[in-house]
This record gives sequence, structure tokens and C-alpha cells, in this order.
Amino acid sequence: MENSVTELGAASQLSPSVTDLLARFRRGEATPVAMAEAIGMRLVEVESGRAVFDLEVDLARHANPMGTLHGGVLCSLADSAMGMAYAATLDADATFATLELKINFLRPMWRGRLTATGRVVQAGRSVGLIECDVVDDEGRLVARASSTCMTLRGEQGSGR
Repeated sequence: MENSVTELGAASQLSPSVTDLLARFRRGEATPVAMAEAIGMRLVEVESGRAVFDLEVDLARHANPMGTLHGGVLCSLADSAMGMAYAATLDADATFATLELKINFLRPMWRGRLTATGRVVQAGRSVGLIECDVVDDEGRLVARASSTCMTLRGEQGSGR
């Protein structure tokens, strides 16, 4: 899978750990996490508070029993976009945990490219609210998700 990251904002606006990850992607040194590879999603853009992932729907890999795109694939795509958007706002010594995730499925999918755009709505010291729209290749809204994340610092975040 090709590593592709487009820089929208100045790298200095991102936390050093995210900046390092992006630089490794650009050099071809970083590989997508196993989940991203398993379902075929790709990080397209990231800046502080915003991230975009995409996915080519492949029903041979992604179908539910009714023959449409499985909701878990949509949820993973949205979760990745929201998580990266939030991670890009954190200091180098911080990490996070997702406390809650909600998704509305609005349109079935059989084929085409999906684009998930995660954006931080509110980032407090401890808790953040993130939203994500998933659209098809014609710009139609397929799903909308929201997530609440807790920032972990110091001992809370060690080993994550």
C-alpha cells in the first residue's frame, strides 16, 4: 500500500510525535497499522485538528450479510480519521483514549471511494470532542460520527 500524506498546515503546528510520524511516512519508513492495511484505508491528509482517510470499497473484503458495506468498516474509517485529528493536537508527551464513539449510517455503499474527514470540535485540557463526515466519491454523506477522547499525560499515558 502506498504511503501518502499531504501536508496542509505547517509542520510546526503538529506535535513532534505526529510530525515525526508524517516525516517517516513521506520517506517510506512508516507502514500503516495492521488494521489500516487489513481493510485498505489510507491516510491522505493531516494537520492539527483535522485528518482525512480514504478507502476503496471492495465488497469481497468489506460486505455485510446483506451485501452492502459493513458498518464496522465505516466505523473504523471514521474512528481513524477522528483519532488522527485529535492526536495531531496533542503535545509530544501526551496520548489519548477514546471514551465513546457514535456513528449514524445514512446511505448504503456497494462500490466507490469513501473519504472520511475528522475534525476536532473542542479540545479541552482533558477531554476532546471530535466529529467525522464520511462521503462517497460524489460528495454524498454516507455516515456521520462523533467521538469523545480523554487526553492522557505522564503515567496515565505510559505504555500506550
